[in-house]
Amino acid sequence: MRAVTKALPWALSAIAASVMTMGVAMAADVDGNRLINADKEPGNWMSYHGSYKSWHYSGLEQINAGNVGKMREAWSHVASRANRGLQGMPLAVDGILYYSSPYNQVYALDGATGQMIWTYKQKLNEDLVARQTHSPYNRGIAIGYGNIYMGTLDGKLVAIDMKTGKMNWETKLVNSEKLTVGFTGAPLMVKDKIIIGAQGGEWPDRGPIFGIDAKSGKKLWEFKTAGGNEGEASDARNTWGGESYKVGGGGGWMAGSYDVESNTVWWGTGNPAPLYDWAGDDWKTSGPRPGTNLYTSSVLQLDPDTGRLKSFHQVLPHDAWDFDPAQGELMMIERGGKKLVVHPSKSGFVFVFDRATGKPVNVYKGVDAINFVDDIKANGELVGRWDPKGGKHANLCPAIAGGYSWNAGSYSPKTGLLYKVGFEWCQDLEIVKTEPVTEPVVQLNIGADFTMHGPGSGKREDAAAANSKAFGHIRARDPITGKVKWEKRYNHGIPHGGLLTTAGNLLFVPEADGNFVAYDAASGKKLWAHNNGQGSVGGTITYMAKGKQYVAVMTGWGSLVGDGYGDLWGEPWKSMPKDSGVLKVFAVE
Repeated sequence: MRAVTKALPWALSAIAASVMTMGVAMAADVDGNRLINADKEPGNWMSYHGSYKSWHYSGLEQINAGNVGKMREAWSHVASRANRGLQGMPLAVDGILYYSSPYNQVYALDGATGQMIWTYKQKLNEDLVARQTHSPYNRGIAIGYGNIYMGTLDGKLVAIDMKTGKMNWETKLVNSEKLTVGFTGAPLMVKDKIIIGAQGGEWPDRGPIFGIDAKSGKKLWEFKTAGGNEGEASDARNTWGGESYKVGGGGGWMAGSYDVESNTVWWGTGNPAPLYDWAGDDWKTSGPRPGTNLYTSSVLQLDPDTGRLKSFHQVLPHDAWDFDPAQGELMMIERGGKKLVVHPSKSGFVFVFDRATGKPVNVYKGVDAINFVDDIKANGELVGRWDPKGGKHANLCPAIAGGYSWNAGSYSPKTGLLYKVGFEWCQDLEIVKTEPVTEPVVQLNIGADFTMHGPGSGKREDAAAANSKAFGHIRARDPITGKVKWEKRYNHGIPHGGLLTTAGNLLFVPEADGNFVAYDAASGKKLWAHNNGQGSVGGTITYMAKGKQYVAVMTGWGSLVGDGYGDLWGEPWKSMPKDSGVLKVFAVE
């Protein structure tokens, strides 16, 4: 009897732990159907874009334009080895917040208190990572079937148990040791599959996009963006002279969107390699990659079950400027009974696609400093290309960093407005005739040197523009027509973090100087600000934990874009650390 009595507290504890574990497992059971209905759970942020609509919008309104002035920092978490800051997007499910940091580390935290639940650190090929140009950051994770999914810098997809932080499986997808190409962008879960694209616009590879079984890690399909797949895209390979598709680049490195009704994944692909082409106007027949170079710099529509290409639009045939749509911002918007996809592209143009055909129905300028073409017609046709030949050229607009960058914009159904950071900058460049790369190798193949500056007159070959100042803006506009309702201008230090809008009529902006700001989404009036002490290049979300709304923002500075801010504008960016990353979380007191 005494033995039973002694055992009873232990037994009760075991039962309680089992019940708690079961509760967590049930609460965190994110599957394909739950993601389809994500908009019905505004208290959670279960995928990189928030939902398949990709609006970066939340229906929460506990924090709103009336009380945001009372918002204070609730807690924070410091990431280790945070080289180039935190560039990802936090996720929140049932009161637990998850985020990734450089060197493929993942954290699970209590969403209300910040208390650590677990930390995961991927074992990496450190020698490989040290040789990479686009590293060591990670820009996002996915959640599903009890796992956190993350692409690694050395070419793997890993599944981490949501409850324990232990690895469930990993699948090697890319020969990173040969190519120095891995994964930095967020995966997208669609039904029971994880879809992820590799790095590689400038790398001599073929820009693969993969479909992986979310439960087992088995590779189910692969789509090669440069030249398409063998046996089903011979016409695409014919758009690459001399079989240059074999080293053509084109990686679709950021998560796209999913149209549930048509079972179609929308995915943007990267620029071809080499990035700059010395052929100039003779690009159809000469140079390192003669032809239009399908399916690089394109918006693809893929079958998520098979990887089959349904349709596509090549935004830039033979992209010679690095203005591709690979940042993955493809917003599902309905207007007047029409189902559309709105894509602010790196070129500075905004494309409006018909969801049924995959073709543009409107294209408008989102930024002013554009001269690489004279215009783009409503059907997507380019007018008046400028294809600089080998040698020195002045004032190509926009600069290589883009009129729009990869950081998320936002669409609010409450205001009907699209919010996006625009960059007004250009560059001088020297296009170099490099030795042809004929086999995949460890080599970044850009083909030019360049210096960024302001737009000046905006005219091609304007040497005086080198003395002008770059600037930027947030424009709140009709996403279909492009009509601007209000604008916030930045004469220096253009924001480079992800935006968020909410049903509380708020627009949150992590600004480059370290200030985290809330604006009235309808009018642009500044309502609140907090100095985080360092700039942001990561994302912003909001979620509920224990009945309370929180706003989370990634902080930390550094990227191929942000690294140049010190030269463009001086302080505080010359002195801003590039090895610090802190997750900041706010709530109304």
